[in-house]
Amino acid sequence: QVQLVESGGGLVQPGGSLRLSCAASGSIFSINAMGWYRQAPGKQRELVAAITSGGSTNYADSVKGRFTISRDNAKNTVYLQMNSLKPEDTAVYYCNADWIRYSWSRPRDAWGQGTQVTVSS
Repeated sequence: QVQLVESGGGLVQPGGSLRLSCAASGSIFSINAMGWYRQAPGKQRELVAAITSGGSTNYADSVKGRFTISRDNAKNTVYLQMNSLKPEDTAVYYCNADWIRYSWSRPRDAWGQGTQVTVSS
C-alpha cells in the first residue's frame, strides 16, 4: 500500500499565502498524476490542481493565477503554493495520487487524510 502524508495547512488572513506538501511512501513502482482536491462544508469534493509525472498541469478556474502545483518525482512529493488566498478557499485539502505498485500493475488511487485550510480575518 501507499501512504500520502499532507502538511502545511492552517489559518491565514485573506490575501495571505500557504504551501501544502504531500509525500507518498510505500511500495511504489511509479506515480502518474498527483493532485490536490478540496472539500468545503456542505459541498462536493472538487479538483484544485493536478500534475502529471512529466510536469503538465491542470487548474480549477477559481485558482488559476493564484495557486501553483509542482512535484519532486525523486521524493514522490507534490506541493501546492497558494497565494492571494480568499475566504472561499477555506476547505479541507486532500492529496491524491495515481500510483503503480509493480511495472505490470494497474494504476491505483490513493488519498491523504486531508489538511484544513482556513482563510479568515
